[in-house]
Amino acid sequence: MHEGDEALNFDPMIPIWAQVADTIQKQIVSGSIHPGDKLPGGRDLALTYSINPNTAARIYQELERKGICITRRGMGTYVTEDGEKIAQLRREMAENAVRSFLEEMSGLGLDWHDAVKMIEEEEDNLAEK
Repeated sequence: MHEGDEALNFDPMIPIWAQVADTIQKQIVSGSIHPGDKLPGGRDLALTYSINPNTAARIYQELERKGICITRRGMGTYVTEDGEKIAQLRREMAENAVRSFLEEMSGLGLDWHDAVKMIEEEEDNLAEK
């Protein structure tokens, strides 16, 4: 797809299509794939991620259902140019990441105050590097 793409190490507990769709969505919200960009064809997507072409089609169907991409018959699949839709996706993905992080911290016996303190400490460590 874009430079820096890496093969995914698929989690056997999560459907492959969902993992690849998540990867594409992360590339869109991070800006490595831009609004209006043409996405690779289904066969190219299948080759990039070593997945079945039917799985690639499912990925694009899901992204289209969410309003993240648009398929133009005979032309291909494109990222939406709707900045609000992309901002909403970014917010949803960030909320999910925070929720997962806090659940993980809770599983370690830490509350959100502990989590915030650890984030601040880690941020300080990174700033020093």
